[in-house]
Amino acid sequence: MKEEFHRIKRLPPYVFAEVNRLKAEYRAAGVDIIDFGMGNPDMDTPSHIVEKLIETVRKPRTHRYSASKGVAGLRRAEAGYYERRFGVKLDPETEVIATLGSKEGLANLAMAITAPGDVILSPNPSYPIHPYGFMIAGAALRHIPALHEGRFDPEAYMRSLDRAVMHSVPKPAALIVSFPSNPTAQVCDLDFYGEVVAFAKKHEIWVLSDLAYSEIYFDGNPPPSILQVEGAKEVAVEFTSLSKTYAMPGWRMGFAQGNARLVGALTRIKSYLDYGAFTPVQVAAAAALNGPQDCVEEIRGIYRSRRDTLVSSMAAAGWTIPSPPATMFAWAPVPPAFEALGSMGFSRILLKEAGVAVSPGVGFGEYGEGYVRLGLVENEQRIRQAARGVKRVIARAAELIAEDEAARQNGKRA
Repeated sequence: MKEEFHRIKRLPPYVFAEVNRLKAEYRAAGVDIIDFGMGNPDMDTPSHIVEKLIETVRKPRTHRYSASKGVAGLRRAEAGYYERRFGVKLDPETEVIATLGSKEGLANLAMAITAPGDVILSPNPSYPIHPYGFMIAGAALRHIPALHEGRFDPEAYMRSLDRAVMHSVPKPAALIVSFPSNPTAQVCDLDFYGEVVAFAKKHEIWVLSDLAYSEIYFDGNPPPSILQVEGAKEVAVEFTSLSKTYAMPGWRMGFAQGNARLVGALTRIKSYLDYGAFTPVQVAAAAALNGPQDCVEEIRGIYRSRRDTLVSSMAAAGWTIPSPPATMFAWAPVPPAFEALGSMGFSRILLKEAGVAVSPGVGFGEYGEGYVRLGLVENEQRIRQAARGVKRVIARAAELIAEDEAARQNGKRA
């Protein structure tokens, strides 16, 4: 009876647990933590969305069980968004389903389509639900390096996919792509998606595209959808979210759209597991998609300003952070003086000495080692304050590394 449960046993230790423990410990001691660690939007949800929720929640009939696949008006609103934004026509009855955030949709689709031992191709580093959703479902993972020499290289990525298929037994069942990427903030173009679709058709592999950051972009053209590729709906389903676009993270509203068979599989699984989001939340989500979109540009502008402040102030502090073209994250190499400590060691020192929390890159996969992720979830004044703390840490690098090593050695002896 003491043996760990099978699915729990398959999950690796939670890398962020140590950072979260230290944050809680320091906060309890009264330390002011500037927290870039979690991608939790801090802006107010636009007022017209909140007002629609209030209006709808006052109607007693909306307090009943809702529709698991999403109310019809919401699915039509999402289909309308895809047609306006991407020029993609979707059947809201068979090709769109509302999910409790994109994370839930990804995890439940993994459960729906995975047999024990199926091989899944997942990017690394990656948002944890991409590999672990399939791992919980019983799949075997084959990791695809998401970066080559610190950046996304479409040609190198496709070569990695070719090698993975060649050396996988059984043949992979599904491939996950995620652009703009969490955690790396890298973007791709429509030509890359075209190659992915052709690859998937050739090898008879499903494609799951995570497009949660479709509207959080700063430079160049808006991110494309894989469904814009001709014939993509034959092999691909795409996940989107309102969390970042409309500052609605706690509302838990997302979508899966695309291949009717995959949407149907997710619909069937969800019919056993939930009754859908609270109806007023769904009605308000439809109002977000159908209503004025100036709020989206305003939110995007706030993230852009924070990005610029983060990059410039950290550069002045001695830490070079590449400017992210999209998402609400920056993917930053560990400063050279701290490289030997790795992402976890640097994150620990930064938290202890500067009161600045970041996410160690190794938490997103072994290929994330050497980097940390910073969320653009603090205002510009707090970002500049964090940079002053980082400057002090970098100036004392040799001393702090020696102290950290001594503390770890004492811990081992204890």
